[in-house]
Amino acid sequence: MSSNGNQGSATKAAKAAKASVSELERMLSESPSSDRACLKLAQILRVRRSEVALLRLEKGSLRFIFPPELRSAGVLPLTGSAVAARTAATRTPLLSNTFMRVKHVSLFEAVKLGAEVEDRSQEQMPIQKIMSVPVVQSGGPVMGVVQVSRKGLDASLAGADFTGEDLKQLEQAAGILARMPFMQEGAEV
Repeated sequence: MSSNGNQGSATKAAKAAKASVSELERMLSESPSSDRACLKLAQILRVRRSEVALLRLEKGSLRFIFPPELRSAGVLPLTGSAVAARTAATRTPLLSNTFMRVKHVSLFEAVKLGAEVEDRSQEQMPIQKIMSVPVVQSGGPVMGVVQVSRKGLDASLAGADFTGEDLKQLEQAAGILARMPFMQEGAEV
């Protein structure tokens, strides 16, 4: 196949993904639940439900609002070493396709998630690849962090590497999530 053919399919994939991010934006008028918004995000970035996490900043700590199973799991202090805490504190996105080699808090990876049937094989697998992005309204304070991962026994079994384009999509999605009511501190989840 010629390289032009590959570029054409990559362009089509980028357009399809961009259309999907706009689907998330269209949800704004419906005031969706965090669950519904995160499931749409999983669909956009082609990951499983159990590979999306959304944390909201509350009283100087990050609290999970998705997945629902982690809502009662405690909080991550912004001063801690967790990737989500560093993302929020530095306002800097992270993309790592070698995440198992990165020192990180793996406590939350061990929590059993009530995943869909086809998702069960992945539910307690370690995170191999991750993107972590601050949820911020343009120029405003950090409201939280959204993370998308790929899980598996090793990196080769976890799926495709994340790309710079994937990170761009997640950053766009984070800007949209920042405008959703459930991201307001103290809002009903």
